[in-house]
Amino acid sequence: MVTLDFEGELAIITIDRPEARNAIAPDTMDELDKAIDAAHGARALAITGGGDRVFVSGGDLKELAKLRSLDDARQMAWRMRGICDRIVAFPAPVVAALNGHALGGGAEFATAADIRIAADDVRIGFNQSALAIMPAWGGLERLVSLVGPSRATLLAGTGRMLSSGEALEVGLVDQVLPRADFDTGWRRIAGSLATAPASGIKKVVRGATAEEAVEEFAQLWVSDEHWTAADRVLKRNK
Repeated sequence: MVTLDFEGELAIITIDRPEARNAIAPDTMDELDKAIDAAHGARALAITGGGDRVFVSGGDLKELAKLRSLDDARQMAWRMRGICDRIVAFPAPVVAALNGHALGGGAEFATAADIRIAADDVRIGFNQSALAIMPAWGGLERLVSLVGPSRATLLAGTGRMLSSGEALEVGLVDQVLPRADFDTGWRRIAGSLATAPASGIKKVVRGATAEEAVEEFAQLWVSDEHWTAADRVLKRNK
């Protein structure tokens, strides 16, 4: 089951399939597409897993084992790659809240977000090599952009699992929070990103032209939100 909830301007997508360790099946892909559609308009998006043991454990082998032909394999890879690409292209900042281990396709799914926040007892790994396959949902390319080609080859080629601390050191994870404070912590961070400036910042960070960057700033400058905030600062300084 995939759920979508709103906390103010923050949309939260949760993959909650405890019977399959939050693995992604074809039906899950359909539900994710619908949830992303419904989340548009939110000023920030968070994706997480149900429970506190697994973020996403990859593809649901029980379901995906039915796909035996070359064409089946291609279609499945393109289907989930497209969903990850939609997360990358989401107009507002996206946070992956790694409530538990991110394994194989789950690690790929996490890299589609702009920011990854992990609990301190989480492990993350591109361990598809244990199944004699490779990442196919766009995560390998995104891993290269995060950790560089040499380290990406090492991690995906060996399937090595990283602790959250190790993932932080190499740049795969952006912040690690204590387990006891994880739920409130990631929600606070994601909620703080649910602002008009954050969406503009994401656009520029993702590769806007100079003209687009200036236009983003100018639109914010003339907004009511900016002048309300500026008035507060001016009054406080007086």
